[in-house]
Amino acid sequence: MAASSSFERAQRLPGNFAWIAVAVDAALFALGMAAQLLPSSPHGEQMRGVYTQPGVWVPLLSRVATVWLLAATLAWCHARKALDERGAARIAQLRGPGSRFGAVFLAAMAVNMLALTPLFYQVQLLFMPGGPLHERVGMYGLRPVMAVSMLVQSAIQMLVLVASVWLAARFALRGRGSVLAGSSPGAADDGGAGMVPPRRAVALVAAATFVSLQVWIGHVASGWVDTARDSDLVPLLLGWFAVPLLVWALAFWGGWLGAAPGPVQTRPFRAVAAAVSAFVLLQVVCAALALGGLLWIASASFSGVSSGGRLAALAIALAAIYLVLLVVAMRAITRRFYRRYL
Repeated sequence: MAASSSFERAQRLPGNFAWIAVAVDAALFALGMAAQLLPSSPHGEQMRGVYTQPGVWVPLLSRVATVWLLAATLAWCHARKALDERGAARIAQLRGPGSRFGAVFLAAMAVNMLALTPLFYQVQLLFMPGGPLHERVGMYGLRPVMAVSMLVQSAIQMLVLVASVWLAARFALRGRGSVLAGSSPGAADDGGAGMVPPRRAVALVAAATFVSLQVWIGHVASGWVDTARDSDLVPLLLGWFAVPLLVWALAFWGGWLGAAPGPVQTRPFRAVAAAVSAFVLLQVVCAALALGGLLWIASASFSGVSSGGRLAALAIALAAIYLVLLVVAMRAITRRFYRRYL
């Protein structure tokens, strides 16, 4: 009975890792927000006024949700990979993998919050009015410099998140257990409490990875445009939540079709690689199509034809093409990555 209970706990480990990652990030986010918004904070009243604007809190929640989704996905992948390779019987012999994962991940993210984030803020102050580097960037304009700064900061913080999850999972899953009689690697895919079937797991991981990258690019791109903080709530919700949900659904569909009829094992990081490959391919293809469309509109405008309607038509066409290619690319690339396991 005890062996059966430990076996079921091992099968639930991927989900536990995912929830622990979200809980740690949520706790640190709550502490950071409390430090800014409490009445006892130096600029609490001013910050509370800023965060009441939809143009501030809607993108903030979108960014936070993306971080939670990516952290949970990567944590789940590490635990599921261990189950696929070692089997649930050996994973069940590890001592406190969840607590060890949470402790290391908390320490890594606390360092990111208390050290890296203030450092990035200090770097940005160098380019602000009154900063020592403000005059040097005056010829380029403050907005492009700040946008590049945000791009670098976002890329570094994403790498820190990926490395933190990897370090925590490596520490939590290290250790060798003896192989029990009748157990073998891959036993995790036989089903059981808390286990996700391989085909669905592949589609979920691929969709979560793809939409995380998509929203991350959206936040980076928002630094290059003038986003008014007094924007209406409904368009912001549609742009930062409804569209990502649509992208997630289409990516899931493509991954589901690509993994048919179902892989023998999940191999979750193959799903991650498939999503990243599909995302990069789509960006390149759509950038080329957009450039070609803009050149076509420019040539038409030189001949005296109005370009306003053509720009709107190009934007709609690119959005439709992107959504169609998303499903096609996810299906084709996922099948390519999982061909040997189908």
